[in-house]
Amino acid sequence: MELDPVLLARIQFAFVVSFHILFPAFTIGLASYIAVLETLALWTKRDVYTRLSQFWTKIFAVSFAMGVVSGIVMAYQFGSNWSRFADTTAAVIGPLMGYEVLTAFFLEATFLGILLFGRQRVRPELHLLAAWMVALGTLTSAFWILSANSWMHTPAGYALQNGRFVVTEWWQAIFNPSFPYRFVHMVTAAYLTTAFVVIGVSAWYLRQRRFTDSARTALNMGLGLIALLAPLQLVFGDLHGLNTLEHQPAKIAAIEGHWETGRGLPLVLFALPDEAAERNRFALEIPKVGSLILTHQWDGEIRGLKAWLPQDRPPVVVVFFAFRLMVALGLLMILVGLVSLYLRLRRRLFDSEPFLRLCNACLPIGFLALLAGWFTTEVGRQPWTVYGLMRTADSTSPAIAGVHVLASLLVYIVVYTVIFGAGRLEAAKRPLSSPGTALDDEG
Repeated sequence: MELDPVLLARIQFAFVVSFHILFPAFTIGLASYIAVLETLALWTKRDVYTRLSQFWTKIFAVSFAMGVVSGIVMAYQFGSNWSRFADTTAAVIGPLMGYEVLTAFFLEATFLGILLFGRQRVRPELHLLAAWMVALGTLTSAFWILSANSWMHTPAGYALQNGRFVVTEWWQAIFNPSFPYRFVHMVTAAYLTTAFVVIGVSAWYLRQRRFTDSARTALNMGLGLIALLAPLQLVFGDLHGLNTLEHQPAKIAAIEGHWETGRGLPLVLFALPDEAAERNRFALEIPKVGSLILTHQWDGEIRGLKAWLPQDRPPVVVVFFAFRLMVALGLLMILVGLVSLYLRLRRRLFDSEPFLRLCNACLPIGFLALLAGWFTTEVGRQPWTVYGLMRTADSTSPAIAGVHVLASLLVYIVVYTVIFGAGRLEAAKRPLSSPGTALDDEG
């Protein structure tokens, strides 16, 4: 059987980037959380904020290192599997990646050492500055990475010369049409992801009746952020969706599961998209709500997938279900925030065992929503690497062999399984409440 090198290269990149994206997203939120803790520690003089900062700074350091290592592996694939894409877009993507290294990575590397080892060696004000500079570095990194990725979705400020993209207007290239919406949406997702990790860990401590002072403080802060950001993320997502409808209507058609162009289209809650028959099976729909959400009009017109040739449509099944998973998890986040507000009013925020169990169970949902959203965005861009201009099939390395891509993919799977599996076993040997932890405030 002949192996499709393009499909295997896509699967390999998806596998590697799915692991990589978890670490930058987590560290973006965690760096800002640590900076806030350091600020509160210096302002209030309460030891609980210092203990929390020390505890989460150790986790940040490990996550930051894993993000760097997994990022190097991801970059390797551009040369091995996607050299034609790298060559064609080098004048655009290359400088944007270079700016990320020069501004964000150097900033983080400079101040991370002070944050990790300078608490007893520098003035508290300098240590606080280091925390905020690391947080700024993570946000700056997200800025440049998302600018480059957004340019691939909504290219702007460019010209094609001799088959290669060159920048004609850097401002337009950097702040391309989808970038502001995607940046806000992604950073908010990173903060929510971190908040759910914090409340999950804190709820575990409270259920164990261990380190309750620190756990109450962290849980209170995390749930407060979720109650604020989860509903806002719904608004940001809607704005992002409207921008996508304007610039990538085929993606929206796949997300919504609409095959026919029409007015007053329904909201498809669930269906089994049949791409061969160009229809949905077992559809559960709400009349006219699809048009209302996308056009803000009951009878607004929406283009269906049949408006594009089959070879120009994104894979419908993956995009359709990934988007619904993301939305379902987002609604769960809002529910957790609302329940926390209710319990806060009842003064039972830290005493409700069912709610603490819910917080435990919700620890990974930020990561799952992040991956679902990423798959929606990136798979929905297919069959293009640079939307409307460069096809994925024309972006792979010349004469690349499917067997070689498959072999490297299997190596990645084995290595990642060993590394992450070993880390999981080591974590199991050292439970969160082990002696000497930075949360050890009640003994």
